[in-house]
Amino acid sequence: MSTTRLSALDSAFLAVETPTAHMHVGWAAVHDPPAEGPRPSFEELRDHIGGRIGRAPRYRQLLRSVPLGLNAPVWADDPGFDLSRHVLRSDRARLGEVVEACMSEPLRRDRPLWQMRIAPRLEDGRIGVVGKAHHCMVDGIAAVELTSMLLDPDPEPPPPEAETWRPNPLPRPASLLAHGIADLTRGPMGAATLPAEAVRSPRRAAELASRARRALRALLGSARPAKPVEALNPRNSPRRHLAFLSRPLDDLRRIKGSFETKLNDVVLAASAGAMRRLLERRGEKPVPLKTMVPVSVRDGGSAAELGNQISFMFVDLPCDEPDPGRRLRRIHAETSERKLAGEPEGANDLVRSIARVPMPVQAAVSRFVASPRSFNLVVSNIPGLRERLYLRGCELKEAYPVVPLADRHALSIGVTNVGEGLCFGVYADRESLPDADAVVRDLEASIDELLGAI
Repeated sequence: MSTTRLSALDSAFLAVETPTAHMHVGWAAVHDPPAEGPRPSFEELRDHIGGRIGRAPRYRQLLRSVPLGLNAPVWADDPGFDLSRHVLRSDRARLGEVVEACMSEPLRRDRPLWQMRIAPRLEDGRIGVVGKAHHCMVDGIAAVELTSMLLDPDPEPPPPEAETWRPNPLPRPASLLAHGIADLTRGPMGAATLPAEAVRSPRRAAELASRARRALRALLGSARPAKPVEALNPRNSPRRHLAFLSRPLDDLRRIKGSFETKLNDVVLAASAGAMRRLLERRGEKPVPLKTMVPVSVRDGGSAAELGNQISFMFVDLPCDEPDPGRRLRRIHAETSERKLAGEPEGANDLVRSIARVPMPVQAAVSRFVASPRSFNLVVSNIPGLRERLYLRGCELKEAYPVVPLADRHALSIGVTNVGEGLCFGVYADRESLPDADAVVRDLEASIDELLGAI
């Protein structure tokens, strides 16, 4: 049976999805039409995307569940793959409207878990491309790699690649059950051999003890309760909105250099200032907000190596601190301490260990970790694209990330770079937090405030 089983973290993103919490990551991109030559039609753009999808086979695979839910689902080739189900035309003239229509709908589980919508002509004459893929399939970095897989460094794309893909037969339920049980019996063996390895190798014992300490710290960090905040942790609706902000990368570099911090610390400090303004505008007292910060554990793999290769750490955004410089210094001190203690690596080990418990227990743990009792919001800084890139001659100018919202979470903040520009995507529940565009203004004011503190 030629299939790949979901990891514990991949499965977690399936477990926490609900009718009002669609767990897809995504992006909203804007392209300039070609400076010379004709503007590509929707059909030409769709066919171009179809010619590149084969570089990442997962985009032509669907999920097959193990009978009785005894193990995690597997990826298997979709024998009825149809590109027209996944690349759709949008005649909306505003990028935000394309995003809302796309992101407010869940991905169907009976087909490959991704979709793109192309608006051939926005109101400003540019081309909009909005994409989403289920979080069980990709993390934020893999979504960026998918985008780059569709793009070329030159306006003139190379000739189309020859199509050789033929789907493998879908695995039968009996085969899924047999392999699922076999994988379960093999899974714990690695853990069972660790004590023997430790006895034979003192160095290995010291390494295991260090990893255990890191995992314990990560466990305590995730279990530390967050206080739900009405503005950020209300009941969800399925409706989504993405507000956009673009800033020169040099703005945040200047703040980073002046305060001798990391760029991600500046992103977190700007987010803290924006959340402080949001709480004040809602009449709530600014309080520290427990924030999940994804951390990549990728080792330079390609876009074909999908799934989630991320860990996380929890950081308290000091929204109670009125001084922007002190907010940034407090964040830098906390993130430095957590990284030095190996908290992201410990969280990664912790997630891997969950794979050894029964699926119902995994699902329950996943739902707890995704709840507002564990964190108030997500702030994700995703490495982006530095060079000029083109989609069939159309230059990529902006790309705003979509960081999904779990149940009882109304807002997330994602940021990535396109060339020398930073693109912030403030993703919100349209009904419970209708003022996401005001949050973008808060975010911009917070960055200006940090610049003023230099």
